[in-house]
Amino acid sequence: MRDDGFTLVEVLVALAIFSLAALALLRLQGAAFGTVAHLDEKAIGGIVARNVAVEVLTDVSPPAVGKESGVERNAGRDWAWVREVKSTADTRLQRIDIAVMNSAGTNVAAVTVVRRAVML
Repeated sequence: MRDDGFTLVEVLVALAIFSLAALALLRLQGAAFGTVAHLDEKAIGGIVARNVAVEVLTDVSPPAVGKESGVERNAGRDWAWVREVKSTADTRLQRIDIAVMNSAGTNVAAVTVVRRAVML
């Protein structure tokens, strides 16, 4: 008598191997989605930080030394930012540090710019 086909044990082993591979792919996909979300948050936070920097750099008068904070809306979300203006060793220049936080308060982006401290 000839046996063609697979035994029940062979089918169960093949099914177990396939299941493990499918689970590994699902976990990989979940990790990829998490990474994409994190990178998206960093990119938009960086855009917000640069927008705040452009506002301070294009303002006619230099900002006052000290801290200021605000909220910007971008990509359908609110982003809190903190801008700290400091004097430098060269009295003609100011250092401006800008930090952007997500809704959870986590710092997602930072930018430092330098501008004239005195008007010409």
